[in-house]
Amino acid sequence: MAKVMESARVASQDKLADGVYSMWIETEKFAKEAVPGQFISLYTKDNSKLLPRPISICEIDREKGLIRIVYRVLGSGTEEFSYYKEGDYAEILGPLGNGFPLEPGAAGKRAFIIGGGIGIPPMLELSKHLACEKQIILGYRDTMFLEDEFTPYGTTFVATEDGSQGTKGNVLDAVREHGLSADVIFACGPTPMLKAIKAYAMENEIECYLSLEERMACGIGACLACVCKSSEVDEHSMVHNKRVCKDGPVFRAEEVDF
Repeated sequence: MAKVMESARVASQDKLADGVYSMWIETEKFAKEAVPGQFISLYTKDNSKLLPRPISICEIDREKGLIRIVYRVLGSGTEEFSYYKEGDYAEILGPLGNGFPLEPGAAGKRAFIIGGGIGIPPMLELSKHLACEKQIILGYRDTMFLEDEFTPYGTTFVATEDGSQGTKGNVLDAVREHGLSADVIFACGPTPMLKAIKAYAMENEIECYLSLEERMACGIGACLACVCKSSEVDEHSMVHNKRVCKDGPVFRAEEVDF
């Protein structure tokens, strides 16, 4: 699948919560080729900022030629994106990385689809494509977003750190509170969450796929700025590394060493 740089028209943008935005982008090529779990690199219009911002793909509308990103404002680059409105143009590169495998979520299986924080958006498109029974567990620190959009695709559970909504605690606390079980796990979120999910999966002998969040630079695997520790030797660097942007962001749990 070829990576393409494109100046794409912004179809719409909405504020979902404090500091969290949803943007639909018109790009027939990306919409045709992208798969759940991939991401795009979005470039600012500030020439002093050379590096793009990697943002996961939240939804894909192949019929209308649209992709959706949901992102949190964390610095001046993402703040710039939050000002974009319908008719503006965004410089994007993609689709990048690999995606979640769909075969493990075939009919007859039970899956956990777990998202934490800004790792929640890429799980929405995945939820649409899995044919199995889906138990969706969403973890929030404080601000909630997208939770209602998951409900058509599976039984949805929420965990919040302060207990203001759903289970008080983290996503695994919600799993235990509701007595949930699964044959396969798909997860995206901060490293501590993924580390705990990997340990849970290994302990219970559950097939598990993790999408890593990592700071990136080039987004295409050339600079080695986003490596993670791996159980295997990487053929590019010849050490126990995996490039999150190129080899991932989705890995089998046993491939990565937290």
